[in-house]
Amino acid sequence: MTYTKARFASFEEYLTADPSDLPEGRCEYWDGELVPVMSESLVNEAIANYLYLMLVQMGIYYKLLSPGKVQIVVNGRPRTRFPDLTVLDDAHLVLMERSTRLGETMPPPRLVVEVVSPGDEDSENYIRDYQDKRDQYADRGIPEYWLVDPQRSWVMVGSLVSGAYQFVTFRGDDAIVSPTFPELRLTAAEILNS
Repeated sequence: MTYTKARFASFEEYLTADPSDLPEGRCEYWDGELVPVMSESLVNEAIANYLYLMLVQMGIYYKLLSPGKVQIVVNGRPRTRFPDLTVLDDAHLVLMERSTRLGETMPPPRLVVEVVSPGDEDSENYIRDYQDKRDQYADRGIPEYWLVDPQRSWVMVGSLVSGAYQFVTFRGDDAIVSPTFPELRLTAAEILNS
């Protein structure tokens, strides 16, 4: 990873920085430094965009859906994350009028989706999505967390119960069951093959 020059004495200074003082592109805040987020693969982007389109077709207001553009403030390292797809709540439309950052005092989003990049269980990709982000999103109180894993050919839907996610794994023609969107009519294969 390439690190940019440390520019902020504290996380609070970063949060109040004028957007014009920030580098272009997506960066996560790591201990005073902004670390560029690697661009997503075409497969990851295609899956996130497919889910975006399916949710819009279901009647979800498009401004509540953000493929890879909403920065969520979380606890731990890094202090910010960019999920592959974020489903916001109506309240966020007003709270985030001038920002793409979901601050720590704002309510959590309704759902976040991460498309897992290839790697074995010891890889940085796997640990980041299956452990680090899972713990940070649970701590943030996000009620539903999806892991779409093309390498393992499954979609895991996690529901937040007593501060931890309980996951159900869907494969092939299994119909996805989403507590947040029970009217969703998609199979794991449709998502993975999008």
